Formats: sequence, C-alpha cells, structure tokens
Amino acid sequence: MHSDYFQLSTESSIAHLQLNRPNQLNTMGLAFFTELRDAVLSLEDAGDTRALIISSTGKHFSAGMALNVFTDMPDEFDISSPRARLRFQNTLRNLMDCFDTLDQVRFPVICAVQGGCIGGGLDLAAACDIRICTADAFFVLQETEMGMTADLGVLQRLPKIIPAGVARQMAYTSERLGAERALAVGLVNAVLPDSEALLQHAMVLAQTIASKSPLAVTGCKIAINFARDHNTPESLRHMALLQSAIFETQDLAEAISAWRGNRKGRFDALFPVTTRETGNHR
Repeated sequence: MHSDYFQLSTESSIAHLQLNRPNQLNTMGLAFFTELRDAVLSLEDAGDTRALIISSTGKHFSAGMALNVFTDMPDEFDISSPRARLRFQNTLRNLMDCFDTLDQVRFPVICAVQGGCIGGGLDLAAACDIRICTADAFFVLQETEMGMTADLGVLQRLPKIIPAGVARQMAYTSERLGAERALAVGLVNAVLPDSEALLQHAMVLAQTIASKSPLAVTGCKIAINFARDHNTPESLRHMALLQSAIFETQDLAEAISAWRGNRKGRFDALFPVTTRETGNHR
C-alpha cells in the first residue's frame, strides 16, 4: 500500500515499517492512523509475519499529532452539540483502535526510537511489545503543555509499563524522560549509541523472535496481554484454555530436534486471516 507517512517492507518473515516524513518530524495527520492500521492488519491477515519493527527517519522518531489537526479543527472534533460530541467520541475511539491494532495482532511489535518520541509518538510506542532507543532519545507526554489530556491510550498503557508515579509525573508536567532514565524505569529494553546500531539491534531481536515457533510466540503475547488486564486467578484459567487450544506437539518436537542438532528450527507460518473484509478491518 502507498502511504505519505511511512514505507513498509518485508524480508524473511520480518516486516519493517519506517516513518518517513523527517522534514515534518514524522508528525501524524488523521490519515496516518488508518493507514497504519490497514498496513499492520494486512500483515496480520497474510499470516507469515513473525515480527514487526517500527522505526523512523530523521532526527526524531515522531513529534506526535500534526499541529494543523488542532489548528484547522476538522468537523470530527466539533463539540458544539450532543450529536457533535457523540461523533467526536466515535472518531476518538476509531483513532484509539488504530494504535490498539499493534497490541492485538498476533506477532510481536518492536519500536525503535531515535530522538524525540513525543505526544502521539509515545502513544504509538506504548502500544508496542518492546521498545528500544538511541542514547539521544527522549520521551514526552506533551499534551498538558498544549492544554489537553493525552487520549490515544498512553495514559492507560504507560502505568502498566513503568512505575505509576513516573507515568503520573510525565503526564502532569510534560517533562522529558531521557534514554537512561527510560531504561532504568523499564520503558525501553536497551539503549544504543546511534540509529544504525539501533536498527541492527532491532533486527537481531526480530530475527531471534522469528526463529521460534510463531504459534508459541503468539501464545505468549495473548497470555501476557490477558494477564495485564485481568487478575491472576482469571489469567490462570485463561492460560489453561489457551494452552489446550494451541499446544502443538510437532512444533515441540521440531524445537527439541533443532536444539539437539544445533540448527535453526523450521516452523510453519500461522494461517492467514481470510474472513476480514477489505477496507473494513475492524
């Protein structure tokens, strides 16, 4: 698919979505959200993607929502009447769902951040499975600086990734969280010296994930996501049901054989999703 906001490539079951508006600080217009959703769901539907890397070009990962979205204020953001406010709610939920797609797809998503990860950029990063960054990276919940509350999922996800007090301070103050502090609080898994090392690290991580049984990896993502949003007894009951559904003796035998033979395992891709209607993903 064509996008003015990013380019998407796939090699050896690893997809790479790269934001490519460096002159605009990789800001996001309204079209960005549906284009991102549709691109990610196309990978989901095909079934052969085992990991997705999201990175960017230029100095900053993303400066968030493009300012013209707020200055031009499209009809979807009108709050002048009950009917308008209902439309606003539906519009906002649709934008939330676009980032939620990253959380819900079957494959892990690795977010590689260089420079600033600001506002909506942090909403995007928080929806990914794993985050890594460059040494010059910083993370900002910018919205209170603009007189509004962040509303695309970061306030719901961030306190489940880092200590709640740190998330609250970021939200209330719009202070920057630097790379080393982000590593210390668990927002990122690694800090790399520059963008070249960042992408190399992301690719090695993606290749390691891709070498495992995709069914087993997907099972991990489903179980971890469920446990994040439910209590332990509910999560254990869910795990029993999940494992009974996805336990695959062939993958188990192949993994053991590969380990004993000091070779890479050979695992079938997941089945494609064939019931989703084109242009009506969710």
